[in-house]
Amino acid sequence: MAQLSHDRENNQVHDMANDQMDGLANNQTDGTANGRTDDTADAPAEGTLNDPVFAEEQAHLSATYAALQQIGRTTAKALEKAALDAAADKESMADELARNFATADDALETWADFAAVDRIIDGYNLSQTANAEKLKTVELLLKRPYFAKIVVTPKSTGKERQLYIGAAGIAGEDYRRLVVDWRSPVAEVYYNQSEGPTSYKVDGRTIEVDLELRRQFDIDEDRLNAYFDTTVAIEDPLLLASLAHERSAHMRAITATIQREQNTVVRHDDVPVLLVNGIAGSGKTSVMMQRIAYLLFQNRSDLRAQDVFLMSPNPLFARYIENVLPEMGEANPETLTWEQFAQGLLPEGRGAGSPAVELQRLQQMEQAARHLEFQDGDFCDITLFGTRLLAADQARKTSEKYRQLPAGPHRVALIREDLWGKLESRLGSMAASDGVQDEIATLSIEEQLRVFGELYDPSTEQEAREQALVYAKDRFAAAFQMVERDEWLNIEAIGRRLAGGNIGSLEWLFAKMLVTGLSNPEARYVMVDEVQDYTEAQLLVLAAYFRRAHFLLLGDPNQAIDEHTASFAQVLALMERQRGQVAQCDLMTSYRSSPEITALFAQLAADRAQLEISSVRPAVEKVNFVECEDGAGHARALREAVHEAREHGGLAAVVVPWKSDLKRVAAMLEGEDVAALTDADSLPAEGVVLMPLKLAKGLEFDSVVVPDASEAVFPSGQDIARRRLYTTISRATSHLTILSKGPLTSWLQNL
Repeated sequence: MAQLSHDRENNQVHDMANDQMDGLANNQTDGTANGRTDDTADAPAEGTLNDPVFAEEQAHLSATYAALQQIGRTTAKALEKAALDAAADKESMADELARNFATADDALETWADFAAVDRIIDGYNLSQTANAEKLKTVELLLKRPYFAKIVVTPKSTGKERQLYIGAAGIAGEDYRRLVVDWRSPVAEVYYNQSEGPTSYKVDGRTIEVDLELRRQFDIDEDRLNAYFDTTVAIEDPLLLASLAHERSAHMRAITATIQREQNTVVRHDDVPVLLVNGIAGSGKTSVMMQRIAYLLFQNRSDLRAQDVFLMSPNPLFARYIENVLPEMGEANPETLTWEQFAQGLLPEGRGAGSPAVELQRLQQMEQAARHLEFQDGDFCDITLFGTRLLAADQARKTSEKYRQLPAGPHRVALIREDLWGKLESRLGSMAASDGVQDEIATLSIEEQLRVFGELYDPSTEQEAREQALVYAKDRFAAAFQMVERDEWLNIEAIGRRLAGGNIGSLEWLFAKMLVTGLSNPEARYVMVDEVQDYTEAQLLVLAAYFRRAHFLLLGDPNQAIDEHTASFAQVLALMERQRGQVAQCDLMTSYRSSPEITALFAQLAADRAQLEISSVRPAVEKVNFVECEDGAGHARALREAVHEAREHGGLAAVVVPWKSDLKRVAAMLEGEDVAALTDADSLPAEGVVLMPLKLAKGLEFDSVVVPDASEAVFPSGQDIARRRLYTTISRATSHLTILSKGPLTSWLQNL
């Protein structure tokens, strides 16, 4: 009954309310937060004693923090009270509820009473959900109530407004806005970073305002450490302070430091395809996560995290970014690698296969599918536990019934529906057999309770047949899924005919999509990170499977480290054919690497990119090049480089070109406490790790050691060698050591 699930939900909320109240109690402003004593809790930062602005902002912060705590306490108490009231009301209603099904009128009245009770329970649940969301917001803001302030004067009213911007929005108990969500329309004037006349859009209307003040804050809970009045991104103190922090084992949200070019992507109009070309370290992945949070906020009424899909380069990277959205109060979307996406749709036991399939081959299959006719060998039996439930010939004959329709998704849907009915009839026949009755007789008590909800004890033959059918449907439930997945079709045979020869997993998947209409029409957005690592064929499959979704594609052509992947020109052309016009944005500022490291990989960039790449980080030290004459000297230099990287602190990576190099380099570093990572691992917060370049993609490290950048490893004249070197070097934020066994590659000799 619905009431049981409602009971469970309210019990969970009741427990959560108690937990939240305990947490809020521990967060009281008692002068001991973060280990501060009463003597230092409210002490102003050095140099601020005579600053009236600082004192004013600290007073506002303290008041806001206290208001947040009060909201939290009030909301937690409301949650607890509502849970107790709901439990009491349900108990009272259950006692008064008469279950009378004697006549049709009595039954209707009883069901009406049940419906009324359910509506009351749903009302409680809606209230609880709203309060639980408010508590989540309070918890988020208590870590840092806000990070910025803007003072704007709308031209329509001339009345000045002071707004504080934070990771989430919340109103006080007097309904006045305490904090404005960074994703709200008015917050855009903060990210535009230009004082004076500016504007923002609300529901298609342009609001003209004067930005009088743009102020940033460095805040820990209820303590103001510093404030900055800034207008120019390159001089952004909050950004530089954030970049100065050591990197962590997980990516952090950049909400407070989104720069103007990044904001263009985050708040871009909702278009079918947005293609972002960003250099290494420009914050592509961070921007993608902020974009997801922005879309979830803008479409709060009808967009859920499960409607968004994120294509990640590898599982390790997926774990690296898994905290970003939760830190902003949002749930993570479905995150998949290409292999996980493909294997979820392919038959069990069939691997994802090679993506190196020519686009022309898939286009040939598309053309052939327009003239496809089903043949006898295109159908399969549905067999489960050694029992043939549906014969291939049944599927063939059903197909013939609809031969006036093309052999495609519409016809397959009709066949599927007919086969579902045939399967139900088959199970009905089986239920009447002695064999099924004998099987039921051998069921344990636990199995009888699971299948029937009670012990098997029919009083009539009719009841025995009905319960036997329940058993048969339970035992062969997977057969219905097999019908639904169109496993009665021989996709291998059909795919070979469409492709004109043997097919791999990618062609198999595309053939099934063409013939059955296999897709996810409910997906709203698909985010593809490192798009330069996808082939045209892979992108066509994604576009066809997520046929109604809007795409955000992010990548760097200079980081295309595999052969046969799509160029940006090819990505653009393909998506224009599939979705129409493609909007484009560039990110050409590096926030990851020091100027010295940025200058080095910038010179390895192709075409115009090297003329635009810049860094905002302060200078650290020059890149260290070490040429070694022999193997012994090379091994010694590698160990020394690892020692230096460890002394620098943070997390260091020894990045090798290929997975096959791991064992050899690990042997050279034996005894050096260097952890070799695989995609099943997570990044540690510090230490030295050894990993192949393919796994290091998208990650950043305080120090990077390139074990061998010789001509033999990165040959001159091979563009892929240039791209692999660019990608390797750009993983480093502060310290970079490049070794070579023999002469350094010519890609680096003249830099």
